[in-house]
Amino acid sequence: MTSLTRPPLPAAVLWDMDGTLVDTEPYWMAAEVELVTSFGGVWTHDDGLALVGQGLWISAGILKSRGVDLAPDEIVAWLTDRVQHQLQEVGVPWRPGAKELLAELRERGIPTALVTMSVRRMAEQIVATIPFDAFDVVVSGDEVADPKPHPEAYLKAADLLGVDPRHCVAIEDSVAGLASAVTSGATTIGVPHIIPLPETDEHVLWSTLAGRTVDDLVELATARTAAL
Repeated sequence: MTSLTRPPLPAAVLWDMDGTLVDTEPYWMAAEVELVTSFGGVWTHDDGLALVGQGLWISAGILKSRGVDLAPDEIVAWLTDRVQHQLQEVGVPWRPGAKELLAELRERGIPTALVTMSVRRMAEQIVATIPFDAFDVVVSGDEVADPKPHPEAYLKAADLLGVDPRHCVAIEDSVAGLASAVTSGATTIGVPHIIPLPETDEHVLWSTLAGRTVDDLVELATARTAAL
């Protein structure tokens, strides 16, 4: 009888973008304030926090309910334009340790995917600034029927990479993102940024990616898979 050898773990690392890979959440929150204010409404910091990690069309519905008299597609396009303008004018603000860990993954030959609820044109703008071949696939919010916290985006990324999501590691910064990744079956790491994340047995919390290495990911994925 021939035994099957499991491939090295993790089979892939799946990255959230906004707030995890890059610190773009302040850009989004500023754009939301500008948009709501332009229609005579009020949008607070807490209102912005409530949208962190949500799908853009869900956010558009909430903004519309607060007086933004535009169609959901127009709201998504307007917000994306404003954030992309900030990225172009100010630059791409990386989260601590993210670029270094991503670069080490590529050096070690571990497949990677970017799994974001932002639209593809913004994801591609950010990916284009990375000075190495960073991602094998990109799954964006305008390419899935169900946004996070639904697992569709992570399941699609694993499928495109040809790997079992249960053998992957996902890195997230939002409650919705954590739920999406956990439900997909991936070993999930939460890295809190502007909102607190719950402590549960379903995921691991790291305070930062700074100083973290591929060996840390290997150890985590191996231990989690052995426990299944």
